[in-house]
Amino acid sequence: MSRSGNSSLVRSAAERLAQGPTHTLDLAREVLGLTGHDGAAAAAIFQLLGTDPRFVVDAEGTWRLDPTLAPYGSPLSEVSFAVVDVETSGRGASLGDRIIEIASVEVRGGRVVDEYETLVNPGRAVPRAITGLTGITTPMVVDAPYFDHIADEVERRLAGRVFVAHNATFDWSFVSSELSGALGDVPNVPRLCTVRMCRRLVPQLRHRNLDVLSRHFGIEIHARHRAYGDALATARVLIRMLDEAEGRGIEDLSTLEWYLKRRRQRKRFDPEQYSLELPGYGKRRRRG
Repeated sequence: MSRSGNSSLVRSAAERLAQGPTHTLDLAREVLGLTGHDGAAAAAIFQLLGTDPRFVVDAEGTWRLDPTLAPYGSPLSEVSFAVVDVETSGRGASLGDRIIEIASVEVRGGRVVDEYETLVNPGRAVPRAITGLTGITTPMVVDAPYFDHIADEVERRLAGRVFVAHNATFDWSFVSSELSGALGDVPNVPRLCTVRMCRRLVPQLRHRNLDVLSRHFGIEIHARHRAYGDALATARVLIRMLDEAEGRGIEDLSTLEWYLKRRRQRKRFDPEQYSLELPGYGKRRRRG
């Protein structure tokens, strides 16, 4: 089954359960069109919904929507993502370190639609250790704009978009600190971290750094530890992980954010349990 087909079935299941609790075999019939072997029908429902924390099933095989389910919103394909990477003079904005390079790659509809990059003059020498990591030297940033000079452009590229970064807490701490200092305000935008997304959507990976994720998805990083190279690789990783999310029936930003915060739950499927003799189901069938 294609991922888009799987996504549509999950949405159909959610729409059915929004009307009220539904037994496994009823879901199999109404959502999947399965009316044959009870065990096979139940197994198909568990394959579709069994690892999705939005759906809850009790011991009698009756499914419900989790009461904390976020409502469906605009499709992820219509959301604009600003994928950002910064290179900095040190490890912490709170320590007085500054951005020395920034890049933003906009993703919408599963493709890259815009790009921006620039070196930034931090107003101080670039530490030798940072030069060793990034290749950025003090002479390279001397003639670059100060962040104050690019703050309006950076804010424009973030406004109305979802801020995305690999280890978003780090990048956002620098970007928000610089914007606050330059403009006195920071845009209130949703934020996604591709490390967290990997943890939930690609759980088989033991390590989640950008190199590992890029290799997993067959993505080449053209300039590692430079803002544009890392931002572009992260954008391509994001596109692949949004595809993974779609395969789990996650179609909008609210549901994705909710899903990433939830602990992974697997529903137990016992093939001996699901038959017409199951308490509650048989009674309901006989009354019909």
